[in-house]
Amino acid sequence: MKNRLKVLRAERDWSQADLAERLKVSRQSVNAIETGKYDPSLPLAFKIADLFDMAIEEIFKQD
Repeated sequence: MKNRLKVLRAERDWSQADLAERLKVSRQSVNAIETGKYDPSLPLAFKIADLFDMAIEEIFKQD
């Protein structure tokens, strides 16, 4: 699954650690999601969408 997480994070000038803290996950989890090595659970995807005030579909796209 492709995502815009890295771009959205950079637009806010947040580090992976900053985003991880806001989502209450590890920095490694943020890195894995950004690089496409891990697809977030649905609850985490909703949490990410809420944090960026966007719909899940605006952040995550199928390959």
